[in-house]
Amino acid sequence: MADHTFGITHRRVLTIAIPIVISNATVPILGAVDTGVIGQLGAAAPIGAVGIGAIILGALYWIFGFLRMGTVGLTSQALGAGDKPEVTALFFRATGIGVLAGLGFILFQAPMFAGAFWVSPASAEVEALARDYMSIRVWSAPAAIAIYGLSGWLIAQERTGAVLMIQLLMNLSNILLDLWFVLGLGLGVEGVAVATLIAEWSGLVLGLYLCRSVLNGLAWPMWQQIFDRLRLIRMAQVNLDILIRSVLLQAGFVSFLFFGADLGDVTLAANQVLLQFVYMASYAMDGFVFAAESLVGQAMGARAVAQLRRGASVTAIWAFGSAVFMAAMFWAFGPVVIDVMAKDASVQEAARMYLPHMALAPLLGALAWMLDGVFIGATRTRDMRNMMIVSFLGYCVLVALLLPGLGNHGLWLAMNGFFILRGMSLALRYPALERAAACP
Repeated sequence: MADHTFGITHRRVLTIAIPIVISNATVPILGAVDTGVIGQLGAAAPIGAVGIGAIILGALYWIFGFLRMGTVGLTSQALGAGDKPEVTALFFRATGIGVLAGLGFILFQAPMFAGAFWVSPASAEVEALARDYMSIRVWSAPAAIAIYGLSGWLIAQERTGAVLMIQLLMNLSNILLDLWFVLGLGLGVEGVAVATLIAEWSGLVLGLYLCRSVLNGLAWPMWQQIFDRLRLIRMAQVNLDILIRSVLLQAGFVSFLFFGADLGDVTLAANQVLLQFVYMASYAMDGFVFAAESLVGQAMGARAVAQLRRGASVTAIWAFGSAVFMAAMFWAFGPVVIDVMAKDASVQEAARMYLPHMALAPLLGALAWMLDGVFIGATRTRDMRNMMIVSFLGYCVLVALLLPGLGNHGLWLAMNGFFILRGMSLALRYPALERAAACP
């Protein structure tokens, strides 16, 4: 009897998703240890320097975050089409772009850092320490950005266990080196930077070892495929669409904080606390989003519409189940977590007031997050870009209409409306995605 599930089972989805969920859970732990270790120096400036330095470098590296998403879609489609040479070529294209981008950061670090501090000035002491931190850590930029592409290549092949291994090595080595360099050797801010530098290069070395099979049998024809002009143009188009979409998404969250700042320091602090819940929800669902990227991409490459639909639906079941669970947890335990995250009584009170809006965010955002995964896997990035433009403009209209009369309640309604617009606009484009999959 034929297998109409196409091998896409709930167990397969969980096998892909669970390592990503575990991997994401380690990210905030590293940030907390960085802050806690440097905080043992007993001064405010080193804490601020590490914080602002990490934010600046993170924002700069994030520009190339599209490399992971674009690589997942293109590689999974090549895998579904049975094009093994292209799967190999994509590994070298993705990691090569990452290394070159990182070298660019090293070469142009001076003007980039100057521009960053012009946009976000700090005290002379904090800026000096932050420059020391960044001038060391920037030397791992080639590794940090190459890992984006390498991780996308592994996710496309459902090797999320390998991604977990890389993340665990980086985070655990970073934590241990933090403790040794700062508390043991007294290296201060520079010690935190060196710890991250070593951890990121270690992550890339492990990643290359886990992908060592692609180095076997390399010959000149393979290099011709790696640098094939049409394939490079296609990769650039996909990545540019994702970059535009991601910039608009980030603009929505940044403007949300800016609008909140206009409502006062307490409101700004409350919104910042509540946004951490939204980030937690998105981290929790990332595993299922990544599973959708891989499974949908393989189905798209094989031109199998039923397989594509199965991959999208099974991953969506788990994602929406996770959204319901997260919303319930936020509603039940949100006040306790708020009290832990913020000690100021006025901030606690404000955060509790707006908690119902935030508790709805996982439910309202689940469709958008899942369809992002589906469209990335299908490399329908033009649709993603265009629907994000429509959704962002809708969000701006909602802010203009709701903020003046409803204040921060209106701002949260606009943000949740942004989630709804993103999900519904992509849902309207989904039939076109299936039609594209049916075309030979």
